[in-house]
Amino acid sequence: MKQPVRKKAPPGSPRRRASVKQPVVFEFFDPAAKIVTVAGDFNQWDAEVRVLKRDAGGLWRVTVRLVPGTYQYKFVVNGDRWEEDPLNLHRMYNGHGTFNSILKVGSRPEQSPDCKG
Repeated sequence: MKQPVRKKAPPGSPRRRASVKQPVVFEFFDPAAKIVTVAGDFNQWDAEVRVLKRDAGGLWRVTVRLVPGTYQYKFVVNGDRWEEDPLNLHRMYNGHGTFNSILKVGSRPEQSPDCKG
């Protein structure tokens, strides 16, 4: 029986690679908020791009897929109040008189990508 012939991709064509991005869950509790977003160096600090969804109890949540690395971020409440993640003790001075929360995303289990806040 004749074996099927595999076609080779032409030189210079893009190859499919498995995604190395990992899901990261951002959560922020504020029942009085009208809108909550997350801004960080993973989205060029754009305070409008990653909107969290609110549940009935006032917990805001969004999942973002990120490649392994270290990221700085803040929550933006009602478009003008920039808040650190209150449950994340990892933070860094940002040069604006406040701190940014730090998130480490890794491929090993001990570097959990989940971020609660």
